[in-house]
Amino acid sequence: MIKAVRGTRDLLPPETALWNFVEAVVRDVFRAYNFQEIRTPIFEATELFARGVGEDTDIVTKEMFENPPAELYTTYEGVALDTIVRKAWLDQYGARYTLISQGLNEPFAIARRGDLIPSMMVFKYRMDEGTAAKMQELAKQQVELGFGEVELTYAVPEWEERDVRRLSPEGEVHPVKMLPWIEPRSAYTLRPENTAGVVRAYIQHDLQKRGLNKLYYIGPQFRRERPQKGRYRQFYQIGAEVIGPASAGSESPARDAEVLEMLATLLDRLGIKEWNLELNSVGCPQDRVAFNEALRRALEPVKEKMCVDCQRRAVTNPLRVFDCKVAEDQPIIEGLPRISQFLDEGCRKHFEAVQEILKAVGVPFFLNDRLVRGLDYYTRTAFEFTHGALGAQNAILGGGRYDGLSEALGGPAAPGIGFAIGEDRLVMSLEESTPAESVLEKPDVYVAPLGAGMNAEAARLARELRRSNLVVDLGDENFRLKKSFEAATRAGAKYILIVGENEVTADSFALKNLATGEQVSVAREELAAKVRS
Repeated sequence: MIKAVRGTRDLLPPETALWNFVEAVVRDVFRAYNFQEIRTPIFEATELFARGVGEDTDIVTKEMFENPPAELYTTYEGVALDTIVRKAWLDQYGARYTLISQGLNEPFAIARRGDLIPSMMVFKYRMDEGTAAKMQELAKQQVELGFGEVELTYAVPEWEERDVRRLSPEGEVHPVKMLPWIEPRSAYTLRPENTAGVVRAYIQHDLQKRGLNKLYYIGPQFRRERPQKGRYRQFYQIGAEVIGPASAGSESPARDAEVLEMLATLLDRLGIKEWNLELNSVGCPQDRVAFNEALRRALEPVKEKMCVDCQRRAVTNPLRVFDCKVAEDQPIIEGLPRISQFLDEGCRKHFEAVQEILKAVGVPFFLNDRLVRGLDYYTRTAFEFTHGALGAQNAILGGGRYDGLSEALGGPAAPGIGFAIGEDRLVMSLEESTPAESVLEKPDVYVAPLGAGMNAEAARLARELRRSNLVVDLGDENFRLKKSFEAATRAGAKYILIVGENEVTADSFALKNLATGEQVSVAREELAAKVRS
């Protein structure tokens, strides 16, 4: 027997009734706040998530369903692409430089040019944050070993120049012309999240002309992660984004507070009790430069005592250490600096204004200065809503502000804030208080044809009743009366309507209330009103 792939599942009735209930409430609440639906493709260029989500995030490094996978883009005809970049650089720049490895492994090297400061070189087909961080670390080691100062220099294909300048603005870039058959990678990825796709659509369709965009989506996402309670490899998200030019108010703390108040309204409307809103500000990029440096210094003497992931993060992206769930690492993490100590005046006032509005509208919250969220694009406000019914992994939803994401993807400045709700976990938190059966829309009437030739008459009558917006289930003339009653009861119908030869001749039909047992004869033209009463 062929089964569903591990980490995926089938959603079946009556459970789907609860999902439909959730989505109907979501649409009603979002409509009240003037959000409109957007639908983006289920797969996007891998580059979108590498740039938007972050090269060193767990999503990009571990969890994406990529086709073809990234490892296919490391070689061309058996030769490493980084080596091809190095050879192309030698052809185009080598006459001016002398390469000296000084014990460095590829793709790194030292290059000298006359009496100028030596260059710490890296030859990369595809730049990433980890490489930029490694370059800084190696340059520091060169000084400590007595070799002196070096200039960071990146040799990359021409199409990577923009990313290098974003990742390492202080470095020098040597754009390398590649042979025509060496092209930028064009892998595709099943979307692991939807914000990057929405911002890509905002840029592509020039939605800045609309002013402030308030958009929402409902749909599947995909991550190659270990399945656990409420977490699947194909999972569903409900999300929303507020994005637009600053002149349209997208930067205002009022937008942050409105989104949070809308989410509180949504959870209350769904009947989810005792939720908690955890709130933090992760500052602006300038704040995080100082914060990351402080984290690196604090982690340096203790990182070897931490888990393997944290050892890697301590070098490539220290902020990610706060995502760690390993119990043994928590005492170390508790002693680390907090981003709240590094907020500039603008970020501090923005965060205070968000809190002031939330208090004014009566939305309770807790400050959590360890909350950083897991994606690189977040700035300023970051938040999570949690619920005890979900166990240790208790987040129902999370989100935050991402003021630089549009620019990182090549678009105009477009401050924004958004969130994503894990619909699987949201439904799970509702199952006790709102069983699926309680929201399942059951038939108003079960039409039971009785005797040969009655299927056509029953179908005609069922069609008339459905035109009156009634939910109608239809039996079969081959069923005995007892079987029709059993089918009507199993379907949860309120009434059963008998359609036999005598009833058709009289144009009046036996209608029985299955709960009370009351049975009456009702004329055809009065049936809809009687069933509805």
